[in-house]
Amino acid sequence: MKKFAFYFTAVCMAALLFACSGPQVTRVDPETEIDFSGYWNDTDSQQVSKEMIDESLNMSWVDNYQKETGRKPRVIVGQVLNKTEEHITTETFVKDLEKALIDSGKVVFVASSEQRGEIRDERADQAQNARPDTVKKQGQETGADFMLKGQINTIMDGKKGAELKYYQVELELINIETNEKTWMGQKKIKKVIANKKYKV
Repeated sequence: MKKFAFYFTAVCMAALLFACSGPQVTRVDPETEIDFSGYWNDTDSQQVSKEMIDESLNMSWVDNYQKETGRKPRVIVGQVLNKTEEHITTETFVKDLEKALIDSGKVVFVASSEQRGEIRDERADQAQNARPDTVKKQGQETGADFMLKGQINTIMDGKKGAELKYYQVELELINIETNEKTWMGQKKIKKVIANKKYKV
């Protein structure tokens, strides 16, 4: 019985110690800039997407297209390739690009190919199962005029106690009908990650 009590007490103490040594979570404002490792993060994604879209939409191609056609250009975001050695979730960056385009109010934004496929399946399902007065017609989609594509590259350098990370984001806007490149942009980010034990 004494042995059981000893083991029971030991288990309880271990559980208590584990509970006390658990992670401490602090909620912060999503807009707060936090950079623990120097890797590509949410701040980089948001800042780069906004700055590059602002630059693109302030160029002459938007006004020229509206003068020629009498309407806003319709844009879709294609692939953004990760050519770095890091694991970068480019889907998040693409969503930041999409948001910046929509928020600008200067273009009409068209759904991605994956989203279009899902919506087409929904229309096909409606044609079979929905009331005729609520069925959405096929063949009424808005075609995009331009596709935004890009890539993220990085160059690494370092010395004892410090590391340099240099990111270069490249975006291109391509006329879907003519394959002409309407706009090209670059955004560069340079980070120095230093160990406090050493001086850079």
